[in-house]
Amino acid sequence: MNSELISTEDLSALDVEEMFGLLKGHFKGVKRDVFNNDLDSKNWVILIKDEQTNQLKGFSTLLMYDTCFEGENISIVFSGDTIVDPSAWSSSALSTGWISSINKLRNEYCKGKLYWLLISGGYRTYRFLPLFWKEFYPRYDNPTPEVILRLMQDLSVKRFGENYNIKTGVVRFPHPHILRDGLHGIPTQRLRDPHIQFFQTLNPGHLYGDELVCFTEICEETLTRAGRRMWFANINCKSENQNSGLEIPV
Repeated sequence: MNSELISTEDLSALDVEEMFGLLKGHFKGVKRDVFNNDLDSKNWVILIKDEQTNQLKGFSTLLMYDTCFEGENISIVFSGDTIVDPSAWSSSALSTGWISSINKLRNEYCKGKLYWLLISGGYRTYRFLPLFWKEFYPRYDNPTPEVILRLMQDLSVKRFGENYNIKTGVVRFPHPHILRDGLHGIPTQRLRDPHIQFFQTLNPGHLYGDELVCFTEICEETLTRAGRRMWFANINCKSENQNSGLEIPV
């Protein structure tokens, strides 16, 4: 598998069609106009393609922007639609491509601190955080610091409006994407993981497309050992089917 960071303006018509088809094939409730509007609101996308066939196996859209919070200029990367076909779950292409791409964008465009605003509609997506970051919120073993909570709420109110419940930290969209049968739900054995158990507690409506707002600062110091390996990986590097422990269909 290969990962490629590309501006949304440079996407080909075929890329867009394949992205929509991949998303629709794995989620119920996917509407073309909603997909188009979401893509139009993003400025970057990471494409995951099969090295042999060049077939699209996954993607993640990104919005990178600057804002000001309590007098400090900061940068935000917000993750939009993200999907990986199950046939590519054993590859680390998404995790490698995502972290190394964000590192590249951070070095080229950010002037201050960079934070990641993520909404998690599935436990696999939430599990990305403890796998690669030492500090992230919300988490089961440490309360969210007050200043981080205020920042999360400020960003979420501005981005999601009335779809965001400030008390629960959950976003409920008018047209949610719901994973198709065989992909949704949490296997009982996975609930032994306290992070996954915590995710289910905070977002009990994930089966119906509810999304939990999550947050972390993106910098080398907050990365786990696995995260640091991805941080220094080369963009467009070739994945060797090494399982990073990350399985993200959403």
